[in-house]
Amino acid sequence: MVPVSQAWTVATYVLKQKLMGRKRYPLVLMLEPLFRCNLACAGCGKIQYPAHILKAELSPEECFKAVEECGTPMVSIPGGEPLLHPQMPEIVAGLVARKKYVYMCTNALLLKEKLHLFKPSKYLSFSVHVDGQREHHDFSVCREGGYDIAMEGVRAAVAGGFRVTTNTTLFDGADPNSVRDHFDELMAAGVESMMVSPGYTYDKAPDQTHFLGKARSRRLFRAILSNRKKSWEFNTHPLFSEYLMGKRNFECTPWGMPTFSIFGWQKPCYLLQDGYADSFQELLDTTEWENYGAKSGNPKCANCMVHSGHEASAVDYNFGSLKGFYETAKKYMFPSTYEDEGAMKLLNEWPKAEHMPLVQIATPATATTKSSELQSVSGD
Repeated sequence: MVPVSQAWTVATYVLKQKLMGRKRYPLVLMLEPLFRCNLACAGCGKIQYPAHILKAELSPEECFKAVEECGTPMVSIPGGEPLLHPQMPEIVAGLVARKKYVYMCTNALLLKEKLHLFKPSKYLSFSVHVDGQREHHDFSVCREGGYDIAMEGVRAAVAGGFRVTTNTTLFDGADPNSVRDHFDELMAAGVESMMVSPGYTYDKAPDQTHFLGKARSRRLFRAILSNRKKSWEFNTHPLFSEYLMGKRNFECTPWGMPTFSIFGWQKPCYLLQDGYADSFQELLDTTEWENYGAKSGNPKCANCMVHSGHEASAVDYNFGSLKGFYETAKKYMFPSTYEDEGAMKLLNEWPKAEHMPLVQIATPATATTKSSELQSVSGD
């Protein structure tokens, strides 16, 4: 659960957009100040750039301008690894001063040693990527010992009085029983709430064999999220959770979580790179939105169920009608544990996953990219 002040801020913001008659409005800004990372995950599509692009960074001023231009109450700072940015404390402090609710995503390898550079605030949450229990997380991030370092960072941030949430991305081969035990571990470590989402099939990701299709995603998430414990707290809209479980259907609203990076405003969303706009308004006006989402028939969108495209849809449905508002309010006031005998049977019969040796992806310096992207950064 998010703090009441944050929930109120988001609710009043969305209602204002509805009263203004805005069909397309942003909910969360995905602010990418850099692409470089200290991990090389086989399922990542963000770090396969030449070295000179991985060295590029947004300045604090560029970040603040994007935030003001977009106007969202929440800012997520993914990457790359944001803690590698030398001015990240300044960027976060500036966003907090603007009373933006900031989720600074991190793999937590550097969190403990850099924690003293940040101040606890209701506006700041460290969103730590922990992709399952020790064996599964280390396999996902292609680094032995990564889980232990991440959890050490989680515990240090909690002890320091910071808000800490987690982000778990699941791929084919995930063991729902292990994921549920993972939730227990995170709650025991003192995290505020958890987010879980299926991975996206990035074209640039070296490992293309372990992405989930929609049918397998729904089966997996039904097993994980049904019969849930009351002690589990999730940092996701309850209707988005039901979407993952196959209980609801939402079309993608890619404009709900727009992305700004060193290349500009990314068309159409955080997951796809079909060009860039110089301003947020240009992004809204020039993107051919009808060409995206499952209903469009775009093969790149066919299996996507990721939160950055669909959670905003759940929020929009929440405030789009009295029915949506009533259904959501009931979920918050009377949280369901989603008792499901069929899902329990799935858990009991699920085969235990067996991981192959860790896969290390190619060095970023040898990867290729679009010439237009190269020119936009290098000036060549």
